[in-house]
Amino acid sequence: MKTKLPTLSNLFHGLIPLFIVVFILGCSPTTTYDVVILNGTVYDGKGGDPVITDIAIKDSLIVAIEDLDHAKANRIIDAAGLAVSPGFIDMHTHLEPLMELNSCESHVRQGVTTALGGPDGSSPYPLKPYMDSLQSKGIGMNVAYLVGHNTVRRNIMGLENRAPTAEELVAMKAEIDSAMKDGAFGISTGLKYLPGAFSKVDEVIELSKVASSYGGIYTSHLREEGLGLFDAVAEAIQISEKANIPVVLTHHKAIGKPMWGKSVRTLAMVDSARAKGLDIMMDQYPYDASYTSISVLIPSWARAGGQEEFKKRIEDPILRDSIKNGIIFNILNDRGGSDLDRVQFAKVEWAPALEGKTLKYWCEQNNLEPSVENGADMVIQAQLNGGASCVFHAMAEEDVERIMKHPMTMIGSDGRLVEPGMGHPHPRWYGTFPRVLGRYVREKNTLSLSEALRKMTYLPAQSLNLSDRGSIAEGMRADITIFNPETVIDKATFEKPHQYSEGIEYVIVNGGLAVDNGEFKDIKSGTVLRKQ
Repeated sequence: MKTKLPTLSNLFHGLIPLFIVVFILGCSPTTTYDVVILNGTVYDGKGGDPVITDIAIKDSLIVAIEDLDHAKANRIIDAAGLAVSPGFIDMHTHLEPLMELNSCESHVRQGVTTALGGPDGSSPYPLKPYMDSLQSKGIGMNVAYLVGHNTVRRNIMGLENRAPTAEELVAMKAEIDSAMKDGAFGISTGLKYLPGAFSKVDEVIELSKVASSYGGIYTSHLREEGLGLFDAVAEAIQISEKANIPVVLTHHKAIGKPMWGKSVRTLAMVDSARAKGLDIMMDQYPYDASYTSISVLIPSWARAGGQEEFKKRIEDPILRDSIKNGIIFNILNDRGGSDLDRVQFAKVEWAPALEGKTLKYWCEQNNLEPSVENGADMVIQAQLNGGASCVFHAMAEEDVERIMKHPMTMIGSDGRLVEPGMGHPHPRWYGTFPRVLGRYVREKNTLSLSEALRKMTYLPAQSLNLSDRGSIAEGMRADITIFNPETVIDKATFEKPHQYSEGIEYVIVNGGLAVDNGEFKDIKSGTVLRKQ
């Protein structure tokens, strides 16, 4: 039986003249809506129980939520049996290919209507001309940006392994200030990567204070996610306290066998910090494998100054030995997962045939025993060849689920925009959000559907202070995802990643149908969001 939300006129029991009700609704009884969604099971995004009702959209806004069986519309969608949710908001997106892949198909097909770019310390700079160009070009989903600490540090200091001078710190703060004025939503750090790895916490605090003064947030690829994880989480909490800024532990995880199960402690640290009044949150992708450059296995000091300096150090037998020992340590204790078969090549420009193969395979291909020592030598060779991107199968499922269940964890794909045929990507680039809904809600009951949608919609909107997105209510922007809760699932795998998900039936971006009955429409109805 169809249980409708009460209409505004029902609530007034006919006591107010019709013209006043029409004025309040903003539409006349003869209004022709752009889109009407009928009979959907509507989740408002805030975690409550759904209601079967109808939704009307006009001029990119949700203008009515009531019985609309007899309404006129340019397009009517019968959503009976389907879940109707606010559009998904991806809290960690690699938007670097956006100028070329501006349809955003790989994300929109997941139900994503808004994505936050500039993560891990890297972002476009300066922001304003770049965002202006995006808006002029047209984009398939809404995008917002953080300003990257690594980008700013590189602009001012290059890849130097030292603290900034007073003048350099002032220059970096000025760049953060400029980006925030351009509409950045906050600052991101990649303290595991260069040159962020060379920074001390005081530097990060001073730069974060600038973002904080504009109401921005701080997201961090932590300095360590393996053996140094606890200290890295403590550092992020310290930055939140000293800079008075909300912090997101981005793609939160416990990497490497020695750390499996240790999310119990990191989540307790988050809870303790929140109990003290600090705004600490997390985002997470629903996989037990990460994706980044193979250089993550190389000690950061070895890459100071860039590739040419790395080559010089490798030519020194003593330094090479130290670098190799550092790589061996990371294979055994960090992203290597203690097994060369857990390091899978994803993008290898100098040897595309390696894409999808493992470090163990590469050793054997070169007639080498697949030992950790030989694996370390091959990592050095890969870096000398120009580097490579890899999938690292080095996390535990128990940590994935424990982190996912935490009430302050949001969903972020850490995915890069992609299209079929581009390398051998991590499957999260295609499947993050449907995977949560299919595997972790329907199959494993890790989350309820309402809670999963809260983590994808309202919670990230609140963290970004997006007052007009992230929930379904009259007056909100019409970013809506409609999916079949019985069939939604990711199809991309580590072996065959170039596969779109199933069960996402309709995606509405600013009132425009970007996915219509499962078919992608390249309408580019997205917009560039700028923090006010």
